[in-house]
Amino acid sequence: MSEELAGLTVGLIGAGNISHVHVAAWKAVGARVLVYSLEGAEELAEEYGLEVVPSLDELLATEVEFVDIVTPSATHKEITLAAIKAGKNVICEKPLTLTAADSHEVIDAANAAGVRLYPAHVVRFFPAYKAAYDAIQAGRIGEVAVARFYRQASSPAGAGWYRDVAHSGGVIMDLMVHDLDQARWLCGEVTTVYAVQNPPTVDGISPVNVAAHVTLTHESGAISHCRATWGATGTTFQTGFQVAGSTGVLKFTSDADTGYREELQNGGAGGDLLIPASTLGESPYLTQLRELAIGLRGGPEPRVLASDGATAVYLAEAARASMESGQPIDMKTFVSSGAVA
Repeated sequence: MSEELAGLTVGLIGAGNISHVHVAAWKAVGARVLVYSLEGAEELAEEYGLEVVPSLDELLATEVEFVDIVTPSATHKEITLAAIKAGKNVICEKPLTLTAADSHEVIDAANAAGVRLYPAHVVRFFPAYKAAYDAIQAGRIGEVAVARFYRQASSPAGAGWYRDVAHSGGVIMDLMVHDLDQARWLCGEVTTVYAVQNPPTVDGISPVNVAAHVTLTHESGAISHCRATWGATGTTFQTGFQVAGSTGVLKFTSDADTGYREELQNGGAGGDLLIPASTLGESPYLTQLRELAIGLRGGPEPRVLASDGATAVYLAEAARASMESGQPIDMKTFVSSGAVA
Protein backbone atom coordinates (compact mmCIF):
# COMPACT_ATOMS: atom_id res chain seq x y z
CA MET A 1 0.00 0.00 0.00
CA SER A 2 1.26 3.49 -0.87
CA GLU A 3 1.29 5.81 2.14
CA GLU A 4 0.88 8.80 -0.19
CA LEU A 5 -2.39 7.30 -1.39
CA ALA A 6 -3.79 6.08 1.93
CA GLY A 7 -7.58 6.06 2.04
CA LEU A 8 -7.92 6.49 -1.73
CA THR A 9 -11.29 5.76 -3.33
CA VAL A 10 -11.39 5.57 -7.13
CA GLY A 11 -14.35 5.50 -9.48
CA LEU A 12 -13.63 3.18 -12.42
CA ILE A 13 -15.77 3.69 -15.51
CA GLY A 14 -15.62 0.77 -17.92
CA ALA A 15 -14.93 -2.96 -17.59
CA GLY A 16 -13.23 -4.00 -20.83
CA ASN A 17 -9.81 -5.53 -21.35
CA ILE A 18 -7.76 -2.52 -20.24
CA SER A 19 -9.74 -2.28 -16.99
CA HIS A 20 -7.94 -5.35 -15.62
CA VAL A 21 -4.50 -3.75 -15.57
CA HIS A 22 -5.95 -0.55 -14.12
CA VAL A 23 -7.73 -2.45 -11.36
CA ALA A 24 -4.60 -4.44 -10.54
CA ALA A 25 -2.72 -1.16 -10.13
CA TRP A 26 -5.38 0.40 -7.91
CA LYS A 27 -5.48 -2.70 -5.72
CA ALA A 28 -1.68 -2.63 -5.48
CA VAL A 29 -1.78 0.87 -3.96
CA GLY A 30 -4.55 -0.16 -1.58
CA ALA A 31 -7.33 1.85 -3.19
CA ARG A 32 -11.03 1.17 -2.76
CA VAL A 33 -12.54 0.89 -6.24
CA LEU A 34 -16.14 1.56 -7.23
CA VAL A 35 -17.00 0.49 -10.76
CA TYR A 36 -19.69 1.40 -13.26
CA SER A 37 -19.98 -0.06 -16.75
CA LEU A 38 -22.74 -0.75 -19.23
CA GLU A 39 -21.44 -4.32 -19.39
CA GLY A 40 -19.11 -6.47 -17.32
CA ALA A 41 -19.06 -4.53 -14.05
CA GLU A 42 -20.39 -7.39 -11.95
CA GLU A 43 -17.86 -9.87 -13.33
CA LEU A 44 -14.98 -7.44 -12.84
CA ALA A 45 -16.12 -6.67 -9.31
CA GLU A 46 -16.37 -10.34 -8.41
CA GLU A 47 -12.90 -11.07 -9.76
CA TYR A 48 -11.15 -8.22 -7.95
CA GLY A 49 -13.35 -7.41 -4.96
CA LEU A 50 -14.78 -4.12 -6.25
CA GLU A 51 -18.05 -2.35 -5.49
CA VAL A 52 -20.57 -2.00 -8.33
CA VAL A 53 -22.47 1.26 -8.78
CA PRO A 54 -25.58 0.98 -10.98
CA SER A 55 -25.32 4.23 -12.96
CA LEU A 56 -22.81 6.86 -14.02
CA ASP A 57 -24.71 9.60 -12.22
CA GLU A 58 -24.66 7.59 -9.01
CA LEU A 59 -20.95 6.93 -9.32
CA LEU A 60 -20.26 10.63 -9.85
CA ALA A 61 -22.34 11.42 -6.75
CA THR A 62 -20.23 9.18 -4.51
CA GLU A 63 -17.18 10.10 -2.44
CA VAL A 64 -14.67 8.95 -5.11
CA GLU A 65 -11.70 11.34 -5.30
CA PHE A 66 -11.47 10.99 -9.07
CA VAL A 67 -12.63 8.79 -11.91
CA ASP A 68 -10.56 6.53 -14.14
CA ILE A 69 -12.15 6.25 -17.59
CA VAL A 70 -11.35 3.03 -19.48
CA THR A 71 -14.24 2.96 -21.95
CA PRO A 72 -14.10 2.86 -25.78
CA SER A 73 -12.45 5.93 -27.31
CA ALA A 74 -15.60 7.47 -28.78
CA THR A 75 -17.15 7.78 -25.29
CA HIS A 76 -14.23 9.58 -23.64
CA LYS A 77 -15.43 13.13 -24.31
CA GLU A 78 -18.99 12.63 -23.04
CA ILE A 79 -17.94 10.81 -19.87
CA THR A 80 -15.08 13.19 -19.13
CA LEU A 81 -17.39 16.21 -19.44
CA ALA A 82 -19.93 14.55 -17.12
CA ALA A 83 -17.23 13.89 -14.53
CA ILE A 84 -15.94 17.45 -14.79
CA LYS A 85 -19.47 18.81 -14.37
CA ALA A 86 -19.72 16.73 -11.19
CA GLY A 87 -16.49 18.31 -9.92
CA LYS A 88 -14.40 15.16 -10.21
CA ASN A 89 -10.75 14.99 -11.24
CA VAL A 90 -10.23 12.66 -14.20
CA ILE A 91 -7.75 10.09 -15.49
CA CYS A 92 -8.69 9.05 -19.03
CA GLU A 93 -7.21 6.30 -21.16
CA LYS A 94 -5.66 7.35 -24.45
CA PRO A 95 -6.68 8.87 -26.75
CA LEU A 96 -8.03 11.72 -24.64
CA THR A 97 -10.73 12.21 -27.28
CA LEU A 98 -10.96 11.39 -30.98
CA THR A 99 -10.44 14.95 -32.23
CA ALA A 100 -8.14 17.73 -31.13
CA ALA A 101 -11.06 20.15 -30.95
CA ASP A 102 -12.81 17.83 -28.49
CA SER A 103 -9.59 17.44 -26.48
CA HIS A 104 -9.33 21.19 -26.08
CA GLU A 105 -13.02 21.38 -25.16
CA VAL A 106 -12.57 18.97 -22.25
CA ILE A 107 -9.34 20.69 -21.18
CA ASP A 108 -11.11 24.07 -21.16
CA ALA A 109 -14.00 22.58 -19.18
CA ALA A 110 -11.60 21.12 -16.61
CA ASN A 111 -9.77 24.44 -16.24
CA ALA A 112 -13.06 26.32 -15.83
CA ALA A 113 -14.24 23.85 -13.18
CA GLY A 114 -10.94 23.86 -11.34
CA VAL A 115 -10.40 20.11 -11.69
CA ARG A 116 -7.41 18.20 -13.02
CA LEU A 117 -7.42 16.00 -16.12
CA TYR A 118 -4.64 13.54 -16.95
CA PRO A 119 -4.42 11.29 -20.03
CA ALA A 120 -3.13 7.74 -19.53
CA HIS A 121 -0.26 7.59 -22.02
CA VAL A 122 1.35 4.59 -20.38
CA VAL A 123 4.35 4.26 -22.71
CA ARG A 124 5.95 7.25 -20.96
CA PHE A 125 6.10 4.96 -17.93
CA PHE A 126 7.76 1.97 -19.61
CA PRO A 127 11.34 1.77 -18.28
CA ALA A 128 13.07 1.66 -21.68
CA TYR A 129 11.25 4.71 -23.02
CA LYS A 130 11.81 6.67 -19.82
CA ALA A 131 15.49 5.68 -19.90
CA ALA A 132 15.73 7.00 -23.47
CA TYR A 133 14.09 10.27 -22.45
CA ASP A 134 16.49 10.69 -19.54
CA ALA A 135 19.51 9.88 -21.72
CA ILE A 136 18.47 12.43 -24.33
CA GLN A 137 17.79 15.09 -21.71
CA ALA A 138 21.24 14.44 -20.24
CA GLY A 139 22.87 14.89 -23.65
CA ARG A 140 24.23 11.36 -23.77
CA ILE A 141 23.74 10.99 -27.53
CA GLY A 142 24.19 14.62 -28.49
CA GLU A 143 21.62 16.23 -30.78
CA VAL A 144 18.91 13.86 -31.94
CA ALA A 145 18.97 13.45 -35.73
CA VAL A 146 16.72 10.52 -36.67
CA ALA A 147 14.36 8.39 -34.61
CA ARG A 148 12.36 5.32 -35.54
CA PHE A 149 9.47 3.85 -33.58
CA TYR A 150 7.40 0.78 -34.35
CA ARG A 151 4.41 -0.93 -32.80
CA GLN A 152 2.55 -4.00 -34.03
CA ALA A 153 -0.31 -6.07 -32.68
CA SER A 154 -2.83 -8.67 -33.71
CA SER A 155 -5.63 -6.65 -35.27
CA PRO A 156 -8.62 -5.92 -32.99
CA ALA A 157 -10.56 -4.80 -36.06
CA GLY A 158 -12.07 -8.16 -36.94
CA ALA A 159 -15.01 -7.44 -34.65
CA GLY A 160 -16.43 -4.65 -32.55
CA TRP A 161 -15.99 -0.91 -32.97
CA TYR A 162 -12.35 -0.75 -34.07
CA ARG A 163 -12.99 -0.88 -37.84
CA ASP A 164 -15.27 2.17 -37.64
CA VAL A 165 -12.73 4.99 -37.81
CA ALA A 166 -15.30 7.43 -36.42
CA HIS A 167 -15.27 5.36 -33.21
CA SER A 168 -11.66 4.17 -33.00
CA GLY A 169 -9.64 6.63 -35.07
CA GLY A 170 -8.14 3.68 -36.92
CA VAL A 171 -4.69 2.19 -36.47
CA ILE A 172 -3.01 5.59 -36.09
CA MET A 173 -5.24 6.96 -33.34
CA ASP A 174 -5.67 3.65 -31.58
CA LEU A 175 -2.17 2.14 -31.80
CA MET A 176 0.35 4.61 -33.22
CA VAL A 177 -0.80 7.44 -30.95
CA HIS A 178 1.57 6.00 -28.34
CA ASP A 179 4.58 6.49 -30.61
CA LEU A 180 3.43 9.88 -31.86
CA ASP A 181 3.53 10.93 -28.21
CA GLN A 182 6.94 9.30 -27.78
CA ALA A 183 8.37 10.98 -30.88
CA ARG A 184 7.35 14.38 -29.55
CA TRP A 185 8.50 13.55 -25.99
CA LEU A 186 11.93 12.39 -27.14
CA CYS A 187 12.54 14.61 -30.16
CA GLY A 188 10.61 17.81 -29.45
CA GLU A 189 7.72 19.73 -30.98
CA VAL A 190 6.55 18.78 -34.47
CA THR A 191 6.39 21.13 -37.47
CA THR A 192 5.23 18.84 -40.29
CA VAL A 193 3.45 15.48 -40.59
CA TYR A 194 3.34 13.15 -43.59
CA ALA A 195 1.48 9.85 -43.53
CA VAL A 196 0.66 6.86 -45.71
CA GLN A 197 -1.44 3.77 -45.02
CA ASN A 198 -1.90 0.48 -46.85
CA PRO A 199 -4.54 -0.71 -47.55
CA PRO A 200 -6.39 2.61 -47.37
CA THR A 201 -9.47 3.28 -45.27
CA VAL A 202 -12.59 3.23 -47.47
CA ASP A 203 -15.87 4.95 -46.53
CA GLY A 204 -14.70 5.29 -42.94
CA ILE A 205 -14.04 1.57 -42.49
CA SER A 206 -10.51 0.46 -41.63
CA PRO A 207 -9.05 -2.69 -43.18
CA VAL A 208 -8.76 -5.52 -40.68
CA ASN A 209 -5.05 -5.88 -41.41
CA VAL A 210 -3.37 -2.56 -42.06
CA ALA A 211 -0.05 -0.75 -41.74
CA ALA A 212 0.56 2.98 -41.44
CA HIS A 213 3.77 5.01 -41.60
CA VAL A 214 4.06 8.59 -40.36
CA THR A 215 7.07 10.86 -40.81
CA LEU A 216 7.43 13.80 -38.42
CA THR A 217 9.77 16.74 -38.81
CA HIS A 218 10.62 18.38 -35.49
CA GLU A 219 11.47 21.99 -34.66
CA SER A 220 15.03 20.87 -33.87
CA GLY A 221 15.45 19.52 -37.41
CA ALA A 222 15.22 15.92 -36.22
CA ILE A 223 13.12 13.51 -38.25
CA SER A 224 11.16 10.65 -36.72
CA HIS A 225 9.43 7.73 -38.38
CA CYS A 226 6.52 5.90 -36.74
CA ARG A 227 5.17 2.60 -38.03
CA ALA A 228 2.07 0.85 -36.70
CA THR A 229 0.59 -2.44 -37.86
CA TRP A 230 -2.63 -4.25 -37.12
CA GLY A 231 -1.51 -7.70 -38.23
CA ALA A 232 -3.14 -11.04 -38.89
CA THR A 233 -4.64 -12.95 -35.99
CA GLY A 234 -1.81 -14.27 -33.85
CA THR A 235 0.63 -11.46 -34.69
CA THR A 236 2.96 -11.06 -31.73
CA PHE A 237 2.70 -7.72 -29.95
CA GLN A 238 6.03 -5.91 -30.36
CA THR A 239 7.36 -2.42 -29.92
CA GLY A 240 10.73 -0.79 -30.29
CA PHE A 241 12.73 2.30 -31.10
CA GLN A 242 16.07 3.50 -32.37
CA VAL A 243 17.11 7.10 -31.69
CA ALA A 244 20.29 8.28 -33.41
CA GLY A 245 22.08 11.37 -32.20
CA SER A 246 25.34 13.13 -33.05
CA THR A 247 27.36 11.04 -30.58
CA GLY A 248 25.41 7.84 -30.04
CA VAL A 249 22.38 5.64 -30.59
CA LEU A 250 19.66 4.41 -28.24
CA LYS A 251 17.99 1.11 -29.12
CA PHE A 252 15.18 -0.98 -27.68
CA THR A 253 13.10 -3.86 -28.95
CA SER A 254 10.54 -5.72 -26.92
CA ASP A 255 11.16 -9.03 -28.70
CA ALA A 256 14.70 -9.30 -27.27
CA ASP A 257 15.64 -9.98 -23.67
CA THR A 258 18.48 -7.46 -23.55
CA GLY A 259 16.39 -4.52 -22.41
CA TYR A 260 17.46 -1.02 -23.33
CA ARG A 261 20.81 -0.42 -25.02
CA GLU A 262 23.06 2.60 -25.43
CA GLU A 263 25.80 2.69 -28.04
CA LEU A 264 27.97 5.68 -27.25
CA GLN A 265 30.77 7.06 -29.38
CA ASN A 266 33.95 8.83 -28.31
CA GLY A 267 34.34 6.82 -25.13
CA GLY A 268 31.01 7.97 -23.71
CA ALA A 269 30.38 7.07 -20.11
CA GLY A 270 29.24 3.52 -19.65
CA GLY A 271 30.09 2.26 -23.11
CA ASP A 272 27.53 -0.38 -24.04
CA LEU A 273 25.09 -0.19 -21.16
CA LEU A 274 21.87 -2.06 -20.52
CA ILE A 275 19.32 0.15 -18.76
CA PRO A 276 17.48 -1.70 -17.36
CA ALA A 277 18.88 -5.23 -17.73
CA SER A 278 15.29 -6.45 -17.81
CA THR A 279 12.05 -4.57 -18.33
CA LEU A 280 10.28 -7.16 -16.22
CA GLY A 281 9.68 -5.16 -13.06
CA GLU A 282 6.81 -3.13 -11.71
CA SER A 283 3.89 -2.82 -14.09
CA PRO A 284 4.11 0.46 -16.03
CA TYR A 285 0.38 0.81 -15.43
CA LEU A 286 1.04 0.78 -11.69
CA THR A 287 3.88 3.30 -12.09
CA GLN A 288 1.62 5.48 -14.22
CA LEU A 289 -1.53 5.41 -12.11
CA ARG A 290 0.36 5.93 -8.86
CA GLU A 291 2.11 8.99 -10.31
CA LEU A 292 -1.12 10.40 -11.73
CA ALA A 293 -3.02 9.79 -8.49
CA ILE A 294 -0.33 11.50 -6.42
CA GLY A 295 -0.53 14.42 -8.82
CA LEU A 296 -4.30 14.56 -8.37
CA ARG A 297 -3.75 14.68 -4.61
CA GLY A 298 -1.61 17.78 -5.00
CA GLY A 299 1.75 16.08 -5.33
CA PRO A 300 4.39 16.66 -8.02
CA GLU A 301 3.13 17.23 -11.53
CA PRO A 302 3.22 13.93 -13.46
CA ARG A 303 5.24 13.40 -16.61
CA VAL A 304 2.16 13.53 -18.84
CA LEU A 305 -0.46 16.29 -18.84
CA ALA A 306 -3.78 16.93 -20.58
CA SER A 307 -2.00 19.15 -23.11
CA ASP A 308 0.22 16.20 -24.07
CA GLY A 309 -2.85 14.08 -24.66
CA ALA A 310 -4.36 16.78 -26.87
CA THR A 311 -1.14 17.15 -28.85
CA ALA A 312 -0.96 13.40 -29.50
CA VAL A 313 -4.52 13.56 -30.81
CA TYR A 314 -3.82 16.43 -33.17
CA LEU A 315 -0.70 14.69 -34.50
CA ALA A 316 -2.86 11.65 -35.26
CA GLU A 317 -5.49 13.89 -36.79
CA ALA A 318 -2.87 15.60 -38.96
CA ALA A 319 -1.62 12.19 -40.07
CA ARG A 320 -5.11 11.28 -41.22
CA ALA A 321 -5.41 14.61 -43.05
CA SER A 322 -2.08 13.89 -44.77
CA MET A 323 -3.28 10.46 -45.88
CA GLU A 324 -6.43 11.99 -47.34
CA SER A 325 -4.60 14.77 -49.19
CA GLY A 326 -1.39 12.94 -50.09
CA GLN A 327 0.51 16.00 -48.88
CA PRO A 328 2.56 16.86 -45.78
CA ILE A 329 0.68 18.84 -43.15
CA ASP A 330 2.18 22.00 -41.71
CA MET A 331 1.19 21.91 -38.04
CA LYS A 332 0.96 25.69 -37.56
CA THR A 333 -1.36 25.99 -40.55
CA PHE A 334 -3.29 22.92 -39.44
CA VAL A 335 -3.91 24.39 -35.99
CA SER A 336 -4.72 27.89 -37.18
CA SER A 337 -7.15 26.55 -39.81
CA GLY A 338 -9.45 25.42 -37.04
CA ALA A 339 -8.52 21.76 -36.98
CA VAL A 340 -7.64 22.40 -33.37
CA ALA A 341 -10.06 24.63 -31.52
